Amino acid sequence: MRWLSLFMSLALPFGTLAAKKPATPADTFNDFHTKALATTPVKLLDSSYKKLTASPRDYSVAVLLTAMDARFGCQLCREFQPEWDLLAKSWLRGDKKAESRTIFGVLDFADGRDTFISLSLQTAPVLLFFPPTIGPHAVAGVDGPVRYDFTNGPLSAEQVQAWIARHLPGRPHPAVKRPVNYVAWAVGVVSTLGIAGALAKAGPYILPVIQNRNAWAALSLIGILMFTSGHMFNQIRKVPYVAGDGRGGISYFSSGFQNQLGMETQIIAFIYGLLSFSAIALIMKVPRVADPKKQQIWVLVWSAVLFLVYSFLLSIFRIKNGGYPFSLPPFM
Repeated sequence: MRWLSLFMSLALPFGTLAAKKPATPADTFNDFHTKALATTPVKLLDSSYKKLTASPRDYSVAVLLTAMDARFGCQLCREFQPEWDLLAKSWLRGDKKAESRTIFGVLDFADGRDTFISLSLQTAPVLLFFPPTIGPHAVAGVDGPVRYDFTNGPLSAEQVQAWIARHLPGRPHPAVKRPVNYVAWAVGVVSTLGIAGALAKAGPYILPVIQNRNAWAALSLIGILMFTSGHMFNQIRKVPYVAGDGRGGISYFSSGFQNQLGMETQIIAFIYGLLSFSAIALIMKVPRVADPKKQQIWVLVWSAVLFLVYSFLLSIFRIKNGGYPFSLPPFM
């Protein structure tokens, strides 16, 4: 009996080793999917990251490598983390039967320093997608993960969902479900009612202004003068207000039709406005003058203004282009 008990004690460890089977990809997926049901995305460590992404895999893995600690100063990490959490939770709710066989995880630098070093990562965040290596959805010829590019700044959960869906052909692609923002709805309803009430109360005073043709004509004229004088060009090109003339003075006009200064735009707008006002005065105001002599004087005055201002405008055209052939006195 002594020999039998000794033999059993020696054979027991070997029997335990023989009974313990290595974990299969299905076991790994089920293990992490159970963790995802409790909290998603699954928070990983160096060891769990290696286990989840190890080959062979009959499932997909989407892992966000981030650095949330304030000492790293990763503003993009903090901005994208809520979107990643929303995507993972929306995916899990839309794929309750795990038909897409996709695990969402997150590995922070504080928990996965060795992984960051092994991947030679110098920046964060980094989004990696690991396609299956075996099974019906295996991707042939893919040795490593597919990396998402964050060079365009913060991304929305919908953008990343579309990117992941492209790598999961023939499988469910649950849409992102954003929670209802009741505060925004309440603010919107209250603001709409407040604006509607204010308009209803002030309607008798505002309506005559809106229906005034002269007010619309003035606004239209201001808009036309702004755009024809080059205001939009200044906003796009960010041109300087004035420039030096090379002799210690200031130049208000830039030569060439492809160049312009801010002061030049204002001068041209004033000239166009004065020409427009002179023409309007000759057409609408002067005919209403009852005294024939005064009417004749106003005709001469506004005609002289038109002539002089237009002569000055032609001289500016010659400054912009020395080959401009037209001119009028006195600005020759």
